[in-house]
Amino acid sequence: MKVRTLVTDRLYFGLDAMRLRAATGRALARVVGLTPARARLSATHLRQDFAVDTVRGKALVNELVNGGLLEPPDAGQAGYRLTKGFYSLAAARVVEPLHRSRAKLLLTEACTLAERVNEDAVHNPLEIAAFAVYGDFMSRAHQLEELQFGVEVQLRTPSRRTRFGRMQSKAEGAEAIRLALRELSSFVRVRLVTDLQSLPRPFSLVFQASTPPQD
Repeated sequence: MKVRTLVTDRLYFGLDAMRLRAATGRALARVVGLTPARARLSATHLRQDFAVDTVRGKALVNELVNGGLLEPPDAGQAGYRLTKGFYSLAAARVVEPLHRSRAKLLLTEACTLAERVNEDAVHNPLEIAAFAVYGDFMSRAHQLEELQFGVEVQLRTPSRRTRFGRMQSKAEGAEAIRLALRELSSFVRVRLVTDLQSLPRPFSLVFQASTPPQD
């Protein structure tokens, strides 16, 4: 399961990150050893684990259901089923937010990395045509939860491919680009696309590759 990241200065379902992680951990302790289908909790248990009263508990359970963390009771099963999203909260890491000044430095580092990938990763059939930043960075917030890159990839021209050794597959090449960018920081999230226009708006173009001379 992918490790989820929670930020200390954010509220999630009305709870701070540490309180949410602790509450979901208490809830999971009740279902240890049960199969996913049987891992269900009553509204009363959930209120106790999240330390809320009846009114707030009802609203919180509804929020968790709407957020995809719980599945409501059905005709054949009593209690709320815990989803993978719920499990991910109990195992989440809690970090300080990313400051905007650091995010700007990461954008510069990402541009340098993109140029290096395009020039040196000659075993990769793909290269970075352009990338943009979207999401948190496009807000006015000084502290960010994550840094989201939309990366447009394209086929590397024959003149920029290696003539020796094995070429990676397109899937391997795409994963190599994704991992290289993610290694810049644990805050970086990478979405590979074939056209930046498919990204959520607003976004801002950060890098665009120069077109090499054709043979």
